[in-house]
Amino acid sequence: MPTLPKVLFRGAATTTVTTTLYTVPASTTGIVTNIVVTNTANAARTFTLKINGIDFATTAAIAANSIATFDIKQVLTATQIVAGGASATDVNFHISGVEIS
Repeated sequence: MPTLPKVLFRGAATTTVTTTLYTVPASTTGIVTNIVVTNTANAARTFTLKINGIDFATTAAIAANSIATFDIKQVLTATQIVAGGASATDVNFHISGVEIS
C-alpha cells in the first residue's frame, strides 16, 4: 500500500460554503493532517468547513490579515469529501494530508 503525502487543496475560497474542496479517490483512504486558513483582507471574514458532511468550523471568524491553523488527523474513505467556503474570496484554504491506496 503506497502512502503519498500531498496537497489535498490549495486556493481561494468561494462564497458558497458547500463547495467541494477535496474528494477521496476511489480505492483510496485519505487522511487530512493540516488545514491552514488565511485571510488576506484588511477586514475580518468568516469561513466554514465540513468533513464528510460534519461541521468542522461553522461561520468561524478570522481576523484581518491573519491565519488559523488546525493540526488534525481525520481519516476519510473513498468518495468522502471536505467542503467549505468563506464570506469573501480573499480567504484561502491550504489543506494537506496523505492518501493510501
